[in-house]
Order: sequence, then structure tokens, then C-alpha cells
Amino acid sequence: MVATALGRLNLGIAGKYIQDEFGFTTQTMGWILGAFSFGYALFQIPCGWAGDRFGPRTTLTFAILWWSTFTVLMSFVPSLFHSSWWNLAWAFAIGRFFTGAGEAASYPNANKIVAFWTSEEERGIGSSLLLGGVGAGGIFAPILLSRAIERWGWRSSFVLCGLLAVTIALVWFLYSTNRPEEHRGVNSAELNLLGSKWRGNGHHSFHLKGTPWGKLLASRSVWGLILSYFCHGYTPYIFFTWFFIYLTRVRGLTVTRGGLWGSTPFIAMTLMALLGGWLSDKAVTRFGRRHGRRSTVWIGMTASALMLIAGGRAVGDTSAILLLALAAGFSSFAAPSWWASCIDMSPNYSGSLSGLMNTCANIAGGIAPILTAHLATAFGWTTALDVAALVSFSGGVIWLAVDASDNIETDAEYRLREVGAI
Repeated sequence: MVATALGRLNLGIAGKYIQDEFGFTTQTMGWILGAFSFGYALFQIPCGWAGDRFGPRTTLTFAILWWSTFTVLMSFVPSLFHSSWWNLAWAFAIGRFFTGAGEAASYPNANKIVAFWTSEEERGIGSSLLLGGVGAGGIFAPILLSRAIERWGWRSSFVLCGLLAVTIALVWFLYSTNRPEEHRGVNSAELNLLGSKWRGNGHHSFHLKGTPWGKLLASRSVWGLILSYFCHGYTPYIFFTWFFIYLTRVRGLTVTRGGLWGSTPFIAMTLMALLGGWLSDKAVTRFGRRHGRRSTVWIGMTASALMLIAGGRAVGDTSAILLLALAAGFSSFAAPSWWASCIDMSPNYSGSLSGLMNTCANIAGGIAPILTAHLATAFGWTTALDVAALVSFSGGVIWLAVDASDNIETDAEYRLREVGAI
């Protein structure tokens, strides 16, 4: 997840230099920044289904190699498409679209791993580690990539991220397994601790008969989950795309200071995601799945909205940056409850449900940089951040329709673990 964060953030850091070099307007840059999310959103469901069908080990390996290739190709776009600014802008956007398509496999398949490698009591903290990995990547990305760009130019950021991803893909393929039962280092006591009931027979461990989409889409809780996560997906992409540019252009920070301060939201995201996942599990133990998951979402999304409003109005650079960092942190505090709920509601099809949910989030993520650019240009950054606050708060309100204890696999035909059908 650290590598995916680097791949997602590199354009947000290199974007300042690309915009200066090629004279792109703010609105054009917004479309280039948003293209990643549209590719990411479009391929969430197919990649989640592939994880359920073929296993996350193979799916993630292929996906990482895919997006690393397009990440490296971003550095060659000006050489290949230089006839006009219009073609060049579209080339950058298309490159980012296909980078996002590759990264689409990351969350659904990683959450599939969490479903089988954690106990029922630890799904929140397990999901939070995924979000913490993204936050950790965001801590280092502004610092490392801004320095690399200053020394070797903006193209170097894409090459470095691509090569790192290839290395991680090879390590993942060589040492990971789909299920703990398949790993030579996992013993019987650990399997009992995980509550695993699957028994391998030497064949491939993923042979699902088909995702029960009708049953999923008939659930009120599923609709509440995906619509609320649409709202959640809006704000993080402002930090993934515009925050570094905001610090250097609007707040007037130098590139070096922008790189250092640009890591603060991701420090908050890393720490708060872990805290939110842990508290979500504790709340489930105390209040049950429905109220436990819901309570952490409400706290996180309400606090995030308030911090966005306050940060957009803060006069001092330090206070504004810290408030906005807390907004990002509280958003990540709430996020593990969504991912854990995918597992709560459909353990065996958590890849497909996670993909469906994350599709909606990344449609919002594609809209966010484009709409933010238009709002900031027309009305100012305070209004742009106020809109983000309203969307975040709405995400918490929609959780009134979500019941994480609504397990769609209660019928015997979906109890695949019990009968060894996968």
C-alpha cells in the first residue's frame, strides 16, 4: 500500500513543474489529476471480482506490474505527444487513467487478504493497516519525490515509483499466499486463532461459483455503505492531488517547505487510521457491529468536516496546515469501519463488495480535483474546502442506513467456508 500511495501522489508533486513547463491552466491540470481516479473507479469491480475468483496473490502481482509500467511511461509523454498542448494534456490524462486502472486492484484484494488473515475481532485494525500503509507512503512521498525532482527533474519521480513497484511485485509474488492455510509458516494453532475452516486439497483455493450481485444489491446496508463511501472518497483526493500545489502556490511555501509540510496530512492519516481501526473493533465488542462501526464513522466524519471548515478560514500557514492535516486524519479514522464492514457483511465476497464500494469512492475522487479547481478559481479555496466539509459530513449521516451485522451470507448456499466450496 506504501507503493500505491507513491504512485498516486507523484503527479500531485510533479504537477507544479508539469504545469509550469507546459503552461496548463488550473482547470486542465484538474482534469489530468482527476483522470487517475476515473480509471481507478472503473476497474474496482472487475479487480475485486478477479480477487474473489483467482485469488489476490496473482491479481495483485499482475496489477502492480501494470500500473508500474504506465507510471514509468508518464515520464515519456512529452517526447511521444508534443504536437500541441491539447494532445499533450490528453496524453498525460490517459496515462494517469491507465495507472489508476492498475492500482484499482490494491484495496479490494488487500481487503480480501484481511478477510482471511485476521480473526473476526480484528477486522477493523486489519483494515486500518491498509490505510496506514497509504498514509505512510504519503509521509515519505512529498519529501523524497520533491528532492528527487529538484535534483533530476520531474520525470525522475515516475521512474523511481515505477521501479519500486516492480520490486514489490516480485517480493509479493514470491512470498505471499492467498490464505494462511497455504503458507508454510502458519501452524494449526494460528489457524484456530484465525477461526479458519477452509481445508486445502492441493488445488487452487479460489473457485467461487459467482458473486451474488442480486443479493448484494438487494441489501439496504450495502447501498448505504457504497453511497456513504462515495462521500468519504471526495476529501482524501484533495490531499492526494492539490495539497502540495496549494501549499506552494496559495500559501507561498518553497518547494522544500512544501515537501515537508505536505507530509503532515499523511502522518495524521497513518496514526488516525490505526487508532480508528482499533477503536472500531473495541466498539463492536462493546456495542455490537451495527452501533460499533457506526459510532467511529460518525466521530471521524463529523470531526473531519469541522477541521476542513476551520482550516479553510485559518490565517496563519501553520494553523491552517495542521487543521487540514487533522481533517485528513479524522477522515482516515473513520475509513477502517467501511472496509471492515465489507468483510462483516460478506466475508467470502469481500473482494467484490470492496470493489463496488471503492468504485463509488473513486468516482467522487475523480470529481474532487476537477470540482476543487473550478471552485477555487471561481470562489476561492475557502469555498472549495467548505464543499469538501459538507460532502464529508453527509457521508456520516448516510450511515444511518448501514447495519454492519447484515450478513448476506447467512443462507446455507453462501456458507462456502463451511462446505469447502472454495
